[in-house]
Amino acid sequence: MAELTLRKADQPQKGKTWPKPAGATRLREFHIYRYDPDSTGNPRIDTYFVDLDNCGPMILDALLYIKNNTDPTLTLRRSCREGICGSCSMNINGLNTLACTKGMDDSSGPIKIYPLPHMPVVKDLVPDLSNFYAQHRAIEPWLKTTSPTPEKEWTQSIENRAKLDGLYECILCACCSTSCPSYWWNGEKYLGPAALLQAYRWLIDSRDETTQERLDNLEDPFKLYRCHTIMNCAKVCPKGLNPAKAIAQIKKMMVERKAA
Repeated sequence: MAELTLRKADQPQKGKTWPKPAGATRLREFHIYRYDPDSTGNPRIDTYFVDLDNCGPMILDALLYIKNNTDPTLTLRRSCREGICGSCSMNINGLNTLACTKGMDDSSGPIKIYPLPHMPVVKDLVPDLSNFYAQHRAIEPWLKTTSPTPEKEWTQSIENRAKLDGLYECILCACCSTSCPSYWWNGEKYLGPAALLQAYRWLIDSRDETTQERLDNLEDPFKLYRCHTIMNCAKVCPKGLNPAKAIAQIKKMMVERKAA
């Protein structure tokens, strides 16, 4: 997948270069996108330096070092620091990933950090994911049944449970959807890789009894069929999932339903 690049006219202006840590002998340079909607200034790129001898190995460690030691106004999301919550997703050196699992040693030269692309920016590295979450809600990501509720639990065979592998692990970090050109241009109508992967997870769950209803909900020129198998989604997924494959399986289910 090609790295995200901006036309010269679209690039944020050069911002402030912050002082190097005093006495540091091993430094790493960071170019970080800054934007404050409460100010009148345009987006800019600030330059920071991290003392590698006093910082952990991950990109998130460096961002927290900058926030704690250099610039407390730097704004970002983070939580678990274990690649589970998806909060610290951002664009690092042109690729969407999680800052907590991306090592500084994975690349050479200055590290360039932007918020997830083609999303409204709340502040600095924090994108507005309201539409992304609304689309996830739209696919109704919960078990739906028509049979009477069992006394103990809904059972599932080992074989049927295995069908959910590669789907349930999604952490809704939005790395895949915000790397998808189809989602960039049709984000209000196309559900995107993350929501569709979740939709397929419930479509093939043997315990769910509303498969036809779910397929009806996806039968739309834009919700499902804007996927052109570019595969950016599979390239950037920090959990190694393949949303494009799940989308193809949904399309197959649509065809089989019409042929039945």
